[in-house]
Amino acid sequence: MKRFRQKYYDYFSHIYDRFVALHSTDRGLGLRYFLADTTGLKKGDKVLDICTGTGSALIPLQEKVQAQGLAIGVDFSIGMLKAGRSKIPNHGSIFLVLADVAYLPFKKEVFNAVTCSHAFYELKGETQGNCLQEIGRVLKPNRPFLMMEHDVPKNFFVRMLFLSSFTVHGPKEGP
Repeated sequence: MKRFRQKYYDYFSHIYDRFVALHSTDRGLGLRYFLADTTGLKKGDKVLDICTGTGSALIPLQEKVQAQGLAIGVDFSIGMLKAGRSKIPNHGSIFLVLADVAYLPFKKEVFNAVTCSHAFYELKGETQGNCLQEIGRVLKPNRPFLMMEHDVPKNFFVRMLFLSSFTVHGPKEGP
């Protein structure tokens, strides 16, 4: 199932941002700026955005840590990361990493915050549990993990597209 989801997002990456714009009320990234503001990040800090997709949260996060810090986005889809690379300005303090969030390729206690926007619900069963353990491992002590999720769209057609996307992700499995 995981391989199928990877391929799905590799292809979906070509229209992902346009699809999100259909149902999102956050066209100006105001919620992602709110998320970044809530992290408590300062100039020079390091932040990790898991399931980063096309990297929409990385620019607000990078603005918090500035050029002296690091904003790193992790995703399992090469297509999503390529789409993110095309929209993120060439900036030395934003990095995109291809990795499984259940096995993060970072040392212990290196990040001042970890975020996840509009994606944690897609992690199922053991992957979700492992991801939470990994977040705890890579976060510095007493630092936050913050996430936000989607609102269900009001427009009937867009709501049906949105809800049908859940069928692609398979049955919900609890940890």
